[in-house]
Parts: sequence; C-alpha cells; structure tokens
Amino acid sequence: MTKNNEQTMVVLFGRTNVGKSTLFNCLTEKRKALVSEIEGTTRDSIIGNVSWEDKHFQLIDTGGIMDLSVLTNRKRDLRRIKEDAIDEKVQRQARQYLEKADLILFLVDAKSGILPDDKKMALALKKILPDTSNIILVVNKADSPTIRKDIAEFNKLSLGEPLAISAATGSGTGDLLDLIKKKLDNLKIGNEEIKKSEKINTINVTIIGKPNVGKSSLVNAITNEDRIIVSPIEHTTREPQDTYIEHKDKIINLIDTAGISRQGQKSAKHKRFNSALEKLSITKTIATLRRADVCLLIIDISQELTQQEAKIIDEIVKHNIGLIILANKWDLVEKKDTKAYTEKIYSKLPFIKWAPIQFTSAKTGAKVEKVLDLILEIHESRQIKVSENALSKFLHNIIKKHRPQKAKGVKQPFIYELKQEPNDAPVFSVRLRSDDSLLGAYIKYIENQLRKKFGFIGTPIKIIIKRNKKVHGRADSSSS
Repeated sequence: MTKNNEQTMVVLFGRTNVGKSTLFNCLTEKRKALVSEIEGTTRDSIIGNVSWEDKHFQLIDTGGIMDLSVLTNRKRDLRRIKEDAIDEKVQRQARQYLEKADLILFLVDAKSGILPDDKKMALALKKILPDTSNIILVVNKADSPTIRKDIAEFNKLSLGEPLAISAATGSGTGDLLDLIKKKLDNLKIGNEEIKKSEKINTINVTIIGKPNVGKSSLVNAITNEDRIIVSPIEHTTREPQDTYIEHKDKIINLIDTAGISRQGQKSAKHKRFNSALEKLSITKTIATLRRADVCLLIIDISQELTQQEAKIIDEIVKHNIGLIILANKWDLVEKKDTKAYTEKIYSKLPFIKWAPIQFTSAKTGAKVEKVLDLILEIHESRQIKVSENALSKFLHNIIKKHRPQKAKGVKQPFIYELKQEPNDAPVFSVRLRSDDSLLGAYIKYIENQLRKKFGFIGTPIKIIIKRNKKVHGRADSSSS
C-alpha cells in the first residue's frame, strides 16, 4: 500500500536551536518547518524535496537532540516507549533517519562556538555511523566575516572541514548545495527526480481535527510505520507533515496537521506549553486547506461532538474541497450501531449530509483501507463534468417537479439556464431575469437534485446566481 520511495535522503542533525528548521526552509524554498527560539519546537521529522542542478534529494529536518542517551541506546523499540515520552520518541525517530541517510548535515552554531553537547553528538554520530565521509559539518549563523574567521575551532570535532553558512540570510548555502552535489556524485545517487506528472496527479488530503482524535495514528496505521510521533499530550504535532503513499495506482499525499482547539488556551497539566507555537501551528493547519483536494475530518466517536467540529467544517466548505467524516476510536464503542451513530452525527452537523462517514480505529487498523478507497471516490467525484445538454434536460425535469420559488418581489422567478462553470470543484451558475430572486430552499433543492442525478459524493456544490442585464429599461439576455 505504501509507495516505494527510492529518493536520496539528506538528513539535518544537531542540538536544539542551531537553525536546522531555518536551513530546511531555505534549501526547500518553503516556510514548511516552524521556526522558534523555544527548545524542541520541531518534533516530527519534516520532509521536503530539493533540486540543485542535476541532483534531486529529500531533505529531512529532525527534532533537536536534548538527551543523547536516548539517541545512542537501541534497547527499546520506538513503539514500546511510554506514550507521553515525546522527547524520547522524537530522538529515536531522529536515529532512524540517521541510519537511513545517504548524507548527514551536522549543524553547529558559529556564535556559541563548540559546546559540550556538540562534542557528545559528534561522538554519537561516529558510533552510529563509523564512516564519517558522508557527514558535512555545517557551521550556521556565520553572519559576518568576523564570525567566519573563527570557525576553524570546529575542526576539533574531527568531522571534516567546516563549512560556514547563514541559513537566515542564505549566505554560503549555494556552496553547501555544491558540496552536497559533489558528495552525491561520488556516491552516484541523487538523480531520481519526482516525475512532473506524478506531482500534478497527486491527491492532496489534509487530515484535520481537534487534538488527540487520532490524526497521527491514522497516518501511522496507513503507512504501517511510526512516521508521525504520537502522544496523548495536546499539540504533539506542530508542523503539517506530508506522507506520500500509493493506492490503486494513485499517489495520495496525506497531510497530518496540528490539532485545532481554542487558540491560546493552555493546559493546566502542561503550563510550559507556549501558546504562540499553538497559534502558529493552527495557522499552518488552516493553510493546508488551500492545497487540499480532500479533507479528512477526524472525530473521536467515543466523545460528544462540539461546536469546534462545526467551525472546522465551515473552514473546509469555505475552501470548496471534498470531505470525509472519519469517526475514529470505534474500538472504544461497546454497541457498534453504525446507523444510529450516523444519524447522531448528521443531526449535529445537518449541513454536510453529503459527506460520507467512515467508522474506523487507527489503533487497530480497522477499515483503514476503506478510507483510501473513499478518498479516490471523492477525488473522481470532484472531476465530474456535466454537459450543457444533460443540464438542460435536468433543469427542465426539476422545474416540472417543483417550480422555482421567489425570495422577494412579486414575480415568479424564471430560470434561463443552469451551467457548470470551469473550476477544479463543482460550481454551477443559475441565470435569472434581472429583477428575479430565488429562495434559498430552492437553491438547496437544485443542489440535492444534482447530487441525486450526477453523484458528487463527499464534495460541496457551489451554486451562484447570475442575472440578465437591463438595457434601456428592458432585460437583456446576456448574463452579469
């Protein structure tokens, strides 16, 4: 089910706050990784694609290492680590990427000089990877000629010649990319560019929900690996995480996001959590809707729905993308009556009865494959194009069943035309006379009949009103 990805892997590694995320954003030319002065901002490893001349590789931004004993100790498997031991999971995940890496960029801070942790991490790297020839020692924050003069001291780490850069300004990053290219040339790798057609045809799926409903667990269940750090602590996931998989010859990009809760609210149990990070995480979560084709709204079926789900759905519909309601944690429900629970969900969220509901358990993996099938079905539904002839016949039939109703005025509204507009998602226009109005309930009737006749499962249908222009006091047949 998971896509076999053979791309070359370059891993960013270093202690906290040396600028790994800033360098990641600089090299990938995207503001994908959160940047903050707070230690441990990056938790899940972030993956981006970089191209330089004829070389193409994945760049991995790992979480900052704060406890080397976790990094170097392999006795316990990542899955067996205590659920709320986030830092430990972050660092074990970092080790996994180090072991898979083709190249490692070991970042240090020019301004602070060599710290004891830098020395310990250099030793740890040598234990994990006895051959250090594929490690590039990168001295970040070398923002001035004066600072760059002093980088020779980093030779003491015995990891090759240090390369001075400033990720914040971009200074020296071209030289870094040249060095990466040279090393990849020596390894005879890095020529595997993702095909343009593959990028274009990718189905982007944003996974959204309140904290701790199982978003990250779902991605891990689908990929059958611990791609995302999972913990009961709110906002474990901070940056959107892209995970590409292949299902039935289609490429799906699952975008895991930070849980959406009331902004700025702090947990009494975790007072140290900085609300600024939460706000930035949520902003990035909402931003993923702009590039999504389908959204998975995950709810905890063992808990009552709240106004928060309604607000999230409002954002989804606003962006005119497909929607699946994923009722997760189905394993916690004793009486598994899907019909009763479906009616309950729709009664709380009556305005999205067009969205399918899938009951699943990310913990056990139940019905996970069905979620992927639904994604493909909704993606196809969004591509439906109805011919003008078919829409003309359709309009004639629905008017015959139920005449148009006015919202205001005295005249019975007259519909000249129902037309599908050129758009990535289903958008239809209804053309009326210049002074006509249409009752909202009748617009809803048109939408429901369109679904009944042509499908459009799991995707919002937008209907816009167009009116004929008035010419010299009379209605013209051209639309406005």
